[in-house]
Amino acid sequence: MTDTSDRGGPGSPIPDDADVMSRDMRWFTYATGLGVRVEAEAVPEPRPDTEVAPALPEAALGDRTPLPRGTTELLERAPYPHGRVGFPRETPESADALGHALVAGFGLQRREPENPFNDHRPYPSVRAKFPVQVLVRDGRHRRVLDLYRHALTGVGRQDGAAGPLEVALAGRYTRLPDSYRWFRSSLIGLELGVNLRQLCLGMELFGLSGRLRLPDRNAAGLLTDFGLTPEAEWSLPLTVALEDGGPPVAAAQAERAADPVLDGILTVNRAQDFTGSAAPIGPSVPAGLPRDGALSWAEVLWRRSAGRMPRGMYGMTGRRRPVAERTLREAVSWLGVPPPGPQLAAAWQELRVTAVFQGIEGHADGVWHLRDGRPTLHQARPGAAAELETHYGYPVTPYAGGDVRHASAVWFLSAHPRRLVDRLGPGGFTAAQYAAGWAAQGISLAAAATGLYARPARAFQEVPTRQLLGLDPDEMIVCAAITGTPRFEGLLCDLRL
Repeated sequence: MTDTSDRGGPGSPIPDDADVMSRDMRWFTYATGLGVRVEAEAVPEPRPDTEVAPALPEAALGDRTPLPRGTTELLERAPYPHGRVGFPRETPESADALGHALVAGFGLQRREPENPFNDHRPYPSVRAKFPVQVLVRDGRHRRVLDLYRHALTGVGRQDGAAGPLEVALAGRYTRLPDSYRWFRSSLIGLELGVNLRQLCLGMELFGLSGRLRLPDRNAAGLLTDFGLTPEAEWSLPLTVALEDGGPPVAAAQAERAADPVLDGILTVNRAQDFTGSAAPIGPSVPAGLPRDGALSWAEVLWRRSAGRMPRGMYGMTGRRRPVAERTLREAVSWLGVPPPGPQLAAAWQELRVTAVFQGIEGHADGVWHLRDGRPTLHQARPGAAAELETHYGYPVTPYAGGDVRHASAVWFLSAHPRRLVDRLGPGGFTAAQYAAGWAAQGISLAAAATGLYARPARAFQEVPTRQLLGLDPDEMIVCAAITGTPRFEGLLCDLRL
């Protein structure tokens, strides 16, 4: 990630009063010159937040292939962080490796009876909507991961010739409420990065390799192939091939959406045209973590939490306490693993990591920058976390918690949009969101391993937060993650298989 000790540059190109739902689109237009209309009068009124697309694609009506059982038992025997589950090649168990990998990466973990947003998985999602679908094809069959039936359910075409095995990740914008407007573009991009890390983690734990292909101008053909319609509601897919080659996909014409908000979102997403060969996925787990053997992978994935509240209340709250330096080292190690492939690695290098620390052993309270894998003090500032809370979009109320003032660390991932586009083309804007989602999920797993919650967020007001952190005027906050010690505990219903 970039060393940005030489800061400076022009004033902010985005109006200070730009609302959060349109701000990222304005950054995209500034970086690329590809204009997107974001004036409120140009778009229809949003539908009620209850009117969203279904949890699974409408085309998921085909035969089901059961997923293997016993994934949790296998992961309980794999010590965190370096334990792995290995199956001898060409054994009956090895045929189930991908199924186990999908359950490990994406499977249901628990239900918290008092939590309005259930059920919990080993990764976070906006309003627990989980808009990213995990799709599998082998030439003849196309299937979608169907966790509540513990199966891969047929979707799209089922009449092709046998071919290599491939996993695709695609996000549906209309799975998020209309009230998020253009902001759904960034949220889906971030969640695709989170899901990519979970896919790579599951494959790594079960000894599988693969090659990642980012979207090019023909990638919309995959949406047709999987029966994901209307295609204008879906992001272009990220694909990981487990074997060389892959069934051909016919190019699809560029779509225009009738909804001007979705049409603007498509302008951003369809600007991707990443060429070149598919790249090996590589490791998702840091190599240098200590081998203490205190936790299993099953326990770490079970612990992952975005924070809790009592009695059906929304949001999260924590308690301030001193934490060991190990919690910081763990997070920094996970942040140091780049996403796979040269394009995502380049986007990851353009991300700048800034954090507000509080009560971390050996580190002054205040603002820190991460440079060359080491935190460097930017400004000692006791009370900075409490200041951040005043800029958080979800204030503490009798019905909700937005507790930032007690956080141990609040991590911010930022980038200069024009540098991204200069380096990677218009698709670099979306690639940065993939890379930031990948990094944020690393923070979530590090927090789970050290007894903290981690809440990825895009709810901080950008202008005052940027000023508090000492970021450049032409620097965009891509994502944040609030980490701290949970205040509340409660009943946990185990859903693992």
